[in-house]
Amino acid sequence: MKQQMPINIIGAGLAGLSAAKTCAEAGIRVRLISFQPSERAQSNLAEGGINAALNVMGEDDSTENHFRDTMKGGCDLADPNMVRNLTQDAPDIVMEMDRLGVPFHRENGHMVQRNFGGQKKKRTAYAKSSTGKVLTTALIDAVRKYEVQGLVERYPHHRFEKLILRNEAAAGVLVCDRYSGKETVMAGRVLMACGGMNGLFAGATTGTTANTGSAAGVLFEQGVEFANLEFLQYHPTTVSITGKRLLVSEAARGEGGRLFYYETDTPGHPEDTGVKRYFLEEKYGERGNLMPRDVISREMAMLGRQVYLDLTVLDEKTWKVKLSDLRDEIIHYLGIDPACEPVPVSPGIHYFMGGILVDEHHRTNISGLCAAGECACAYHGANRLGGNSLLGAIYGGRQAARTMIREIAEDMSAGAAYENTLCVDPESFQDGAADPADTASSFRTLTEEETLIQEKMSQILMEGMMPLRDGKLITHALTELEKLKARAGEHEKRTDEPGGFSDECRAKLLLAEATLRCALERRESRGAHTRLDFPQTDENMRKTTVVRYEKGEIRISFREISRL
Repeated sequence: MKQQMPINIIGAGLAGLSAAKTCAEAGIRVRLISFQPSERAQSNLAEGGINAALNVMGEDDSTENHFRDTMKGGCDLADPNMVRNLTQDAPDIVMEMDRLGVPFHRENGHMVQRNFGGQKKKRTAYAKSSTGKVLTTALIDAVRKYEVQGLVERYPHHRFEKLILRNEAAAGVLVCDRYSGKETVMAGRVLMACGGMNGLFAGATTGTTANTGSAAGVLFEQGVEFANLEFLQYHPTTVSITGKRLLVSEAARGEGGRLFYYETDTPGHPEDTGVKRYFLEEKYGERGNLMPRDVISREMAMLGRQVYLDLTVLDEKTWKVKLSDLRDEIIHYLGIDPACEPVPVSPGIHYFMGGILVDEHHRTNISGLCAAGECACAYHGANRLGGNSLLGAIYGGRQAARTMIREIAEDMSAGAAYENTLCVDPESFQDGAADPADTASSFRTLTEEETLIQEKMSQILMEGMMPLRDGKLITHALTELEKLKARAGEHEKRTDEPGGFSDECRAKLLLAEATLRCALERRESRGAHTRLDFPQTDENMRKTTVVRYEKGEIRISFREISRL
């Protein structure tokens, strides 16, 4: 009997869980494939909240206001049709999460929303500063019953290695069990929900170090179109800890935290005797601390001095009821009690607005391949508003799943359903997706030299992709990257390892080059992309940067944005 082949969902964070739940509710079987279990996904680290115009704060909020704030925050670079759909569905998504048991903050039995950057209304629903964790927990629980029913089959600790293509369409994935080392081809449609490309900027991001960026790099090398890679969101309030940046949630400023610098901050001079300059309030007024993240990070970069977050003005009830977990984190990692003394902060890479290019149905340029969550370029334009990432992940996963459900129904009605042969070894893959030789992969433990190459790659990227950048810096970074690629080539010739040089290292170098070339080609300043040599916003460049690897070359073009 012929029946539907399960959909392969790569990633088990909010986007992947949302997609799995949506498919299972429709009776569609899925495999939930992830490097780590859902409990350790990047989504758990999101702190501040999720946006939706619920209008519970007496401020006459609306989905139209949410739409306008999102478009303005993204500097009108996002597809307005996609943003309108997102913001219109936001209240339903938050209320669904509420019904699933998410403990959103309430007072007198009513949900309370807080201020967040770039938004004029209190629109962010939250659970202390652990909103991502409780949302993920709720969706994990919601998906469990479908696992029991056999509609969702989990494959944790599995690494995505390659997209299997047949007739230029996605026909499956090659994955590797990182415990046993066994490689398996899983046939069927593919939905990527693999998160941001933190591994390209190792040590400089707030994201989990498990998000290496290798999956994105492999997809790019296989011809999947990417977009807007130049737009990296620097969160203004982060601190350095071992191996990454610790996020000090925007919720702290939403509750009244203020950024300042000491006017007498000079070498050898005690800072706490200086005059505090609340520079954002001086320039932007009372809502200066809640300007969009790109604005604040840019202002901090231009200052060129240490900035502090003053949370000593918050009352004990706010600390106890709303921000207790944030306070505990800061005390644990910095040895500073933020209720008693200011916290030194600086911008750190927090979110990737760019990624896999998708349309409003979350389809890519490869038939049978969709993408959702942070790995996809969808709703955020040139700068993401805080609180829209959790929303975009849940909504995007739902929309991508609905697209695949429709396509499966169309195929089955046309008699094109697959045989129910699910998982096979690469050597015995008989589904016609690829020649067995084409499924071979060189993913393995990196050599010491490859590790050093990747560390150097991250340094080069950081030098070219700082909050304030210019053509000379980017060009110099590209030159240094070419030298690094030559070094990698020499290493490949010398190594005796099977496959010569790891796919992971090669793919990430390629994606790093694409990122720098996108930044070089956008000759304007817009949102998170500030070019000191092109300081003005050019309305002729209000287009999507599209980058593709084709015939051994990185090709960049600019695509018109849809109109309402």
